[in-house]
Amino acid sequence: MNLLEDLKWRGIIYQQTDEEGLQNLLDNEKISLYCGTDPTADSLHIGHLVPFLTLRRFQQHGHRPLVLVGGATGLIGDPSGKSEERKLQTIEAVQKNVEGIKKQLAAIFEFEGENGAVMVNNYDWTKPMSVIAFLRDIGKHIGVNYLLAKDTIASRLETGISFTEFTYTILQAMDFNHLYDHYNCKLQVGGSDQWGNITSGLELIRKMHDEETKAFGLTIPLVTKSDGTKFGKSEGGAVWLDPERTTPYEFYQFWINTADADVVKYLKLFTYLSREEIEQLEASVQEEPHLRKAQKTLAEEMTRLIHGEDALMQAIKISEALFSGDVRSLTAAEIKQGFKDVPSYALQNEEENNLVELLVAAKISPSKRQAREDITNGAIAINGEKVTDTAYSLLETDKIEGQFTIVRRGKKKYTLIKY
Repeated sequence: MNLLEDLKWRGIIYQQTDEEGLQNLLDNEKISLYCGTDPTADSLHIGHLVPFLTLRRFQQHGHRPLVLVGGATGLIGDPSGKSEERKLQTIEAVQKNVEGIKKQLAAIFEFEGENGAVMVNNYDWTKPMSVIAFLRDIGKHIGVNYLLAKDTIASRLETGISFTEFTYTILQAMDFNHLYDHYNCKLQVGGSDQWGNITSGLELIRKMHDEETKAFGLTIPLVTKSDGTKFGKSEGGAVWLDPERTTPYEFYQFWINTADADVVKYLKLFTYLSREEIEQLEASVQEEPHLRKAQKTLAEEMTRLIHGEDALMQAIKISEALFSGDVRSLTAAEIKQGFKDVPSYALQNEEENNLVELLVAAKISPSKRQAREDITNGAIAINGEKVTDTAYSLLETDKIEGQFTIVRRGKKKYTLIKY
């Protein structure tokens, strides 16, 4: 199975400008290809991943990926999918975002070797260009009627679109042409919402070169969930690649909680597992769903890819500790990850070391009477160990690394006590 056949099997290809031409090109030479993202935040989220992972698949077949971060286009704003103008960011904010995103993309690609990935920033070739040069050398080749036919622009004509966002697709077309000229880039990969921008790039390349020039575009379908809810969202919001925004434990948990109806599709889209491996996991979903082998594999593959082996082992350790209730084995750093979103209480004074006082102060039990009942009934655990003595007071040994004590009421109601 060749590369394009594999991409089709995985459900990765949505649109192509010339399937036969691209297949012929890939059969006869190793190419450079690119995918880009605008730095609208200092981190990517998992909704950005599939196009870049697809670029990496091309690299595994010997092609060279150009990874573009839009330091220039990020200052303008893509009108795609928006009903109103974006709020413009400062140059300083965009450049800060560029640096954050570069670090995350660096984890996905190989940068060494003959087809090592190249990181590029369109600010580098856009900043030196004057307005006159832009209008004469680039704008002259793109017709207004051509732009008005683009869905992303046409959908905004009634509500209004500024000249700034109107020119966005020309800037992105300029990127493709620049990479074609300077890196021999023959293919742009993007999400399905980027079709208009990709074809603008092809139009500019055609206009600025001879008629025989051939470049190609390929888009990837929007990732959806079988229940109709939006992919890439957790209870805490977007699932980010930045470990400060979404901890590796939370990242791992997002993938391991994938529904049976979605897990095989995500294995195809997001992982580099072979067809045989995925089909075996698909059989497991059908025959032994309670084992959740497919979900565990997906969570492990994705956490390892984005955060590394050590972070994966830590995420598994936290998950197992929370499942078993044996939280005493966790470090303070692991507790910060695993208990990021549980209720917490900062101990106010030494009197609250008394367990009854603490349960009421931290609102774990509604009253002292209920607190005593909870303790004597065995409903209270300190760092995973049940306490049934109503006179119990917290000891120094109950303070994990002097920072936290974990109180559990019942089976699942956790409260993090902070010092």
